[in-house]
Amino acid sequence: MTEAADRPAIWLDPLADHVLAHGIAGSSLRALARAAGTSDRMLLYYYPDKGALLAAVLERAAGRMTALLDAAAPAQPLGAEELRARIVPMLREPVAAPFMRLWLELAARGAAGDALARRVGAAIGGGLMVWIEAHLLPDAGPAAAARLLAEIEGLVLLDSLGMASVVDQALG
Repeated sequence: MTEAADRPAIWLDPLADHVLAHGIAGSSLRALARAAGTSDRMLLYYYPDKGALLAAVLERAAGRMTALLDAAAPAQPLGAEELRARIVPMLREPVAAPFMRLWLELAARGAAGDALARRVGAAIGGGLMVWIEAHLLPDAGPAAAARLLAEIEGLVLLDSLGMASVVDQALG
């Protein structure tokens, strides 16, 4: 690949850093261009529109979150209770906070009818579902993975609302 062809790939990490720090609402095209060390016109040269750019950036951020999950993942598949006990503490650590804030912003935008947020959010949620299924015992079944995903999403929401004690009580 040429240097020009590599530019979009080189930009994705600083762009993901920016979106994780400032959210989607704080990520105007000009702010993203500054974060990438380029111009907004150059970004739009490589991406057809801001939506396509954000989709790529959110995919990169989701990949980073998956890497955090992988670091906390068990060597062998576990039952749902054991897997929850393994990954929930990591999700509540400061290192995961930017991802959780971004996830909640994406969910809020999707709930408000933002088509991009719904599409990207569904893809990220689907990826998390696949990750959970891969780390559960084979006989756990799809309902166990769906239940664990719903529990995780509930704890993220409640933690963000300052209701950590409710989450702690639910988790025992």
